[in-house]
Amino acid sequence: MSKDLVAAKLIRDIPDFPKEGIIFKDITPVLSDRDAFSEVIGRFAEFATELSPDVIVGIESRGFILGSPVALELGRGFVPVRKVGKLPHETVQCEYELEYGTSAVEMHRDAVKPGQRVLIVDDLLATGGTAAASAKLVKSLGGEVVGMLFLIELAFLSGREKLADYNVKSLITY
Repeated sequence: MSKDLVAAKLIRDIPDFPKEGIIFKDITPVLSDRDAFSEVIGRFAEFATELSPDVIVGIESRGFILGSPVALELGRGFVPVRKVGKLPHETVQCEYELEYGTSAVEMHRDAVKPGQRVLIVDDLLATGGTAAASAKLVKSLGGEVVGMLFLIELAFLSGREKLADYNVKSLITY
C-alpha cells in the first residue's frame, strides 16, 4: 500500500526514542483521528477477510489497539502477545532480538488451539524479531500463521526477510 493514506500524513517522527539514534514512528495522532483510525482498521479488515483467520493475535501494545477492532469487525477472538510476566495464566515464551537490544514475549498456553488459522497484527515491522517470535509461539501451540499485518514497515531494516515464510502486508513503507 502507499503513503497516500490519511494515516500516513499523521505519523510523526520522534528522534532518539527509545534510545539515541532511533527515530520512533509515533502513531498516536492516527489513533486520535477518527477518519484515519477508521481507514486503517478498514484496510486491515479487508486483508484479514481474504485470509479467513480463526483468531487475531496482537503484539503488545499497539498491536492490541489495532488488532482488537479487526477481531471485532471479523467476528473473531483476540489473543494478546505480551512482554514476559504480564499474563496471569500458564504461558509459552520466546526470546528475540530488537533493533536496539533483546527481549522476550509470551502468550497463554491455551490461547491458540491446534489447527487454528492465526493473523498476527502489530503497528510496526522493523527487524521482524517480535513478529517472528510471535509466530513461533503460535506454531508451538499448533496454530497456523496465515498472515502478518503491520501499519508501518521500516524496509531499510529488512524485517520482511526474517518473515519470508509468511504472507506479510504493511500499509505504509518507509
